[in-house]
Amino acid sequence: MVVIYFSGTGNSEYCARNFLKRYNGSNNVYSIEQEETAGKIKENREIVICYPVQFSNIPKILYDYIISHKDIWHNKKIFIIATMALFSGDGAGILARLLKKYGAVIYGGLHIKMPDSICDEKALKRTYKKNKIIVQKADLKIQKAVQNIKCGRPPKEGLGILCHMAGLFGQRLYFYNKTKKYSDKLKIHSQKCTGCGLCTKICPMENISFNKGVVVAGNKCTMCYRCINKCPGQAITLLGTKVIKQNSINKYI
Repeated sequence: MVVIYFSGTGNSEYCARNFLKRYNGSNNVYSIEQEETAGKIKENREIVICYPVQFSNIPKILYDYIISHKDIWHNKKIFIIATMALFSGDGAGILARLLKKYGAVIYGGLHIKMPDSICDEKALKRTYKKNKIIVQKADLKIQKAVQNIKCGRPPKEGLGILCHMAGLFGQRLYFYNKTKKYSDKLKIHSQKCTGCGLCTKICPMENISFNKGVVVAGNKCTMCYRCINKCPGQAITLLGTKVIKQNSINKYI
């Protein structure tokens, strides 16, 4: 088994590593940002994919990865873990349907509630105590899922027709355009920017760069919120107008 993931702020990576550690104690975990990941997928028949849903949809960076590597999914046995801050409906199902187009065999799905990463929207904020409890519950849910998989009863969250409808009418139908293309809405607030360059180094899309000494954002943001949560000057926003509270999974484990 190999576990692959995409993670903006660490939630999905944490769940991916937690899952495999409980499953067989190995560290065969790879990000889609690593060059060797496609080769690892080819070498293994059983794959676990972990990713954060966005508006009940697949992050554009992961969607493009699946499409650009369409030849490696045939006959792969895949379990999907979808992480989310609120409600998805068919977080696992939306990726399952895409992978099935390329011959993958989906044998289960798991939805994991995690602390939110959208740090510029006040409505999503929770207290430290609540986020700590959320992570503890996530640990228990992963543990139970691993036990059930080993007993031949893998969970199938997000995979049925009712889940499909819940995801479609709950979010995706209304916010489809937010994830159909990469976003050009990332904003760098120059009065707060310290020019440290951290955002240019950690962006998975290389969407942020220096232009004549000024940090600028391009039009290929995958909305992972990595730069926004890690910016020391809280100088970057996407959906909101100011950073309310930066989050990191390391705060709660």
